[in-house]
Amino acid sequence: MNQNPLLILEAFGQSVWLDDLRRSEIENGDLKRLIDQDGLSGLTSNPSIFEKAIAESNDYNAAIQALAAQGKTVEEIYQALTVEDIQNAADLFRPVFDRSLGADGFVSLEVSPRLAHDTAGTVAEARQLWAAVSRPNLFIKVPGTREGLPAIQQLIGEGINVNITLLFGLPRYREVAEAYLSGLESLAQNGKSLAQVSSVASFFLSRIDVLIDPLLEKKSASVNVAGLPGQVAIASARAAYQIYKEIFATERFQKLAKLGARPQRLLWASTGTKNPEYSDVKYVEALIGRETINTMPPETMNAYRDHGQPTLQLESGVPQAYPILEGMHEVGIDLDVLTQLLEDEGLTKFSKAFDQLMAALAEKRARASQELAK
Repeated sequence: MNQNPLLILEAFGQSVWLDDLRRSEIENGDLKRLIDQDGLSGLTSNPSIFEKAIAESNDYNAAIQALAAQGKTVEEIYQALTVEDIQNAADLFRPVFDRSLGADGFVSLEVSPRLAHDTAGTVAEARQLWAAVSRPNLFIKVPGTREGLPAIQQLIGEGINVNITLLFGLPRYREVAEAYLSGLESLAQNGKSLAQVSSVASFFLSRIDVLIDPLLEKKSASVNVAGLPGQVAIASARAAYQIYKEIFATERFQKLAKLGARPQRLLWASTGTKNPEYSDVKYVEALIGRETINTMPPETMNAYRDHGQPTLQLESGVPQAYPILEGMHEVGIDLDVLTQLLEDEGLTKFSKAFDQLMAALAEKRARASQELAK
């Protein structure tokens, strides 16, 4: 029998996480089977995932009715449902967390996307969610916006694990890593244990190519864009990995490491292929590297299990990565401008999903209240 390609990724030092969460998958044992059979070692969620899970299914109706009977508001119902799911998922991953001595086995819960440009609001909600879930293998997801940077530093300095989400550009990644290091230094100055705090920096990949490929097609009428379409996201990720190695080899971090600090691992997100002309495992195959994480939607995970061909390709493609990034400048495309646009679009998408979920919960709550009143 051929070995499961997902398990080979684990053997190569890359963690496989699931970018999905549904209560039914916890209750019917599907999530546990992925942990046992595929080596799944973590899970990420976001407002879009919860919108699909809660608004587009009946899995939560009984819980919503019970919470409505207690007089809970829509916001309180949302938090109760998501916190319970995250707690139950965290408990399933707890053996992985313990076995890896806290290096893996995390689940992620995001602060409201409405707070993406509100530093104080982000910190306050992150603290509240951290206390509500009360699991050591929890990541609080904070968007890597300009306003998110001081929130990241503050939360790390308080010993709260942070998953920095919606990263697209290399300059912002450097700022995120700086916020992490500064947070660790604050934690050390306060005499707290650095070994108990973790962080990941989540690069969103496929969306980069979705935005850039049409621009390159337009440019192709007047300039040579050969070798650029479909390559920019992977080139960015490979360059980010070199920055990661540089930052966490510095004397500054090594001093922190002696106090128990862990590197802030890179996580590849948005790894589901959106262009049908590309391989359905494009954003997995090219980015296999040690001490990294790939969080996959269920469809991508199933595809990789079926026909993935894992080899360590993350660093072997580095020599080609920089000419691709330089090529974008040569054809007149400013990546910094586009990555900011992608950040803005990502926040808009998550905010829309969050608003739709709140509206659906309000409707379900009203229906439940009517049933209770009969």
